[in-house]
Parts: sequence; C-alpha cells; structure tokens
Amino acid sequence: MMLHLAQTTGEPTGGLTGWAVDVIDALGGAGLALLTALDSMLFGVLPVDVLMPLVGYTATQGAINIGTAIVCATAGSVLGSLVQYTLGAHLGPDRARALLLKFPGIKTETVDRAEAWFARHGAKAVLFGRVLPVIRPLISIPAGAERMPLPKFVTLTALGTLTWTSSLLLSGYLLGENWHQVTDVAGTFSYVALGALAVGVILLVVMRRNRRRKAAATEVSASARTEVR
Repeated sequence: MMLHLAQTTGEPTGGLTGWAVDVIDALGGAGLALLTALDSMLFGVLPVDVLMPLVGYTATQGAINIGTAIVCATAGSVLGSLVQYTLGAHLGPDRARALLLKFPGIKTETVDRAEAWFARHGAKAVLFGRVLPVIRPLISIPAGAERMPLPKFVTLTALGTLTWTSSLLLSGYLLGENWHQVTDVAGTFSYVALGALAVGVILLVVMRRNRRRKAAATEVSASARTEVR
C-alpha cells in the first residue's frame, strides 16, 4: 500500500529526507526495511530515526499496519548489521578500524568509544548499544572483528534493534499529529529505551534462573525417591 508520507503530514520534504520518504512511499514496508538496512550498513547516515515516528503516525491513518512496520524496520536493520559484522570479520580489528576512519564524519573518538564499549561489555555492548545513537551505527564492526559467535550476534542484535525500532514507531503511532516531538527528546528517549531493554533482560535472567532452580529441585527430589526405593 502506498504510504504517501509527505501528503499525510502536509510537510514539505527535500534532500536526503525527501528521497527516503519517496522510497517508503513507493515500496511501503519493503522500502522501510531497505532504508534501515542501508542506514545500518552506512553508519547511520540516513534519517531513519526521524522517519520511523513519521511512519508510526501514518499507521494511525491506515497507510500501513504498525506491526508490519516494526517487523520490516527491525529486519532491515538486522540485515544491515550483518553486512557490517561480515566486513569486520573479514578485515580483522586493525584493518576494520582503519577503514572506519576513512569514512567522512566518523571521528577517531567515536571509533574509540565503540571499540572500548565492546571491549568492556562484550555481548551486552551489542544488545544495549542498539539504543545508543553514538554506538549503534558502529558496534557491529568490532563484534565481527572479534569474531563474536554469529548466532549470539544475530539474537542480541535482533532484540536490541526490536526495542529501538518499535519504540520509535509506537511513539509516532501514539503521539499522532505530534509525532515530531519524538525527535525533540531523542537523547532522553535513547536512555528510556535502554532502561526498558535492561529491565527486559533482567526479567529474562530471573525467569531462566527460576526454571533452573525448579529443574534442579525436581532432579534432587527424583534422586531422593530413587534412593528410598
């Protein structure tokens, strides 16, 4: 279904944002997936953080299903992250760093921060880094360069990306005509999403530990009954 974002909002668009709007208008959810994939591959150069609240708002007009938008945005971002991961794995730490520093707009301190974040937090860096603007576009390169197991990378990337994309899209959906307010509080919003993700991870860990304890208790009980017999 054609989204017609510019017509829905009544706001003029031009330049890179206008091109991105045209892509989504023409391709719908597939266009959103394409843009998030390119954004992940090209270190966050596209205005997808602005477009996702806008797409969320258009979902209130029936232009796209909000669930479809979340799935498409998340899938595209994961795919683009996999490209970065593969590049990092192929180049290794030193050459990957040298390549990053050749891209316009990427500063030495930004690369240092992403590498330090990954070195310090490992798997958690991939998970939580997806909701931090400075870390998000670069974290896949160090993960690939350090050869993080691919299944773990994909799982953590999907979970972190789902948190970020769904937060942006649902915010636009809930705010309606005030969707643009999401970008006004983007910095704070990142940490709110980070907090929500952290709570979710803690709950998963607690649930897993409880299951293990119950399984261990069951085994002990079964063993005790066997000995009695």
